Amino acid sequence: MQVESLIFDMDGTLWDSAENVARSWSEVIKKYPDMHTEITERDIKGVMGLSMDVIAVRLFGDYTPERQAEIMDACGNYENEYLRIHGGKLYDGVEETLRQLAEEHRLFIVSNCQSGYIEAFLEHYGFKKYFKDILCWGDTRKSKGESIRILMDKNGISDAAYVGDIQGDCDSARFAGIKFIHAAYGFGKVDNKDAEIKSFGELLEIVE
Repeated sequence: MQVESLIFDMDGTLWDSAENVARSWSEVIKKYPDMHTEITERDIKGVMGLSMDVIAVRLFGDYTPERQAEIMDACGNYENEYLRIHGGKLYDGVEETLRQLAEEHRLFIVSNCQSGYIEAFLEHYGFKKYFKDILCWGDTRKSKGESIRILMDKNGISDAAYVGDIQGDCDSARFAGIKFIHAAYGFGKVDNKDAEIKSFGELLEIVE
């Protein structure tokens, strides 16, 4: 597959942060006396890839929209700090593969996360040097497909593939009019993919 640029999803593609996200959210929720919800790694994995407003309804739907927003802001802000220090579970071969890919391709990240999440990932692992630009739901408040288009327009991208792990990622790539590579080691199954990788390092075989 010949492409000039590669745009990456985060969770289930570059890393698995669910365990530490659950830990950070649980610490925040303990500070709310009226809340008796326990956030588990399974809960977080069940909403990975969804936009933050949808996650708020899924996990805190018993509260008012205003209360949901308050909780999500508190959890998201602390999560960013926690992940900046502790990181997550980086998939095998990510750094070496990114280093090699960056020699011949422009690399980007688009995620449905809150602002600061991608930055925490890049800072913890020292990966900022590999990526030309990033964008997320917290920046645009738009669908992932629309965010991909915004990033493409901003950076003059016309030939790209999106690398993600769930059907929503594939649908977003189609919306943006680009190819899709399924990270099959991630959190979901996908129809209508252009290529599939069973480990991150296989990207080198797909796009080189």
